Amino acid sequence: MSDQFKKEAAERAAEDVTSGMRLGIGTGSTAEFFVHALARRVAAGLDVIGVPTSERTRDLALELGIRLTTLDELPELDLTIDGADELDAHLSLIKGGGGALLREKIVASASAEMIVIADASKVVETLGRFPLPIEVVPFGLESTRRSILNVLADLGLPRKLELRGGAAAPFETDGGHYILDAHLEAIADAATLADRLVAIPGVVEHGLFLKLATKAYVAGTDGVKTVLPM
Repeated sequence: MSDQFKKEAAERAAEDVTSGMRLGIGTGSTAEFFVHALARRVAAGLDVIGVPTSERTRDLALELGIRLTTLDELPELDLTIDGADELDAHLSLIKGGGGALLREKIVASASAEMIVIADASKVVETLGRFPLPIEVVPFGLESTRRSILNVLADLGLPRKLELRGGAAAPFETDGGHYILDAHLEAIADAATLADRLVAIPGVVEHGLFLKLATKAYVAGTDGVKTVLPM
């Protein structure tokens, strides 16, 4: 049923798009449902231009006839619509399960508003059940990894980091970076963790999206609910 719920949330968000919008288009399974819903509206006459957050989203959007540009050409956006791996009542998010967190955060930060689309299983009381992706440069990987572990220890969090894809064939982001997934269980102070991580040389970005989402559509057995930050 989760795919059906993702589809329902995505289609509800597509209704919020109006002609003339400059639109950030997210990455991941839920965002792909949104791309399809948006493409149907474009085919019916909706006039929008989008900035994709990954090469995968770019390819799908072009295939479906959605007009695209870049943030260099269009540095300010009206709205970004994207999924999330976790969201709480404050609309704090963990993102990056699909490996596009850096571009997703750049695009979301360039947008006046951000709508999150998700199925109800992604809603949590406290972030951290989903492993936190931390995007790092390959150079000096072990030094960066140790610095991250020290931060986790300082904050009383589990010191469990995994290189996505493994050492033999690490996953590479569209930007050529690696991802370390931190298994933290529960993040009591996401803002402090976010600040400490981004201050580490070698860390490009992390998957904590704080104070970026302005609304969420969450779909479950009782329909699609609108969630506003507390």
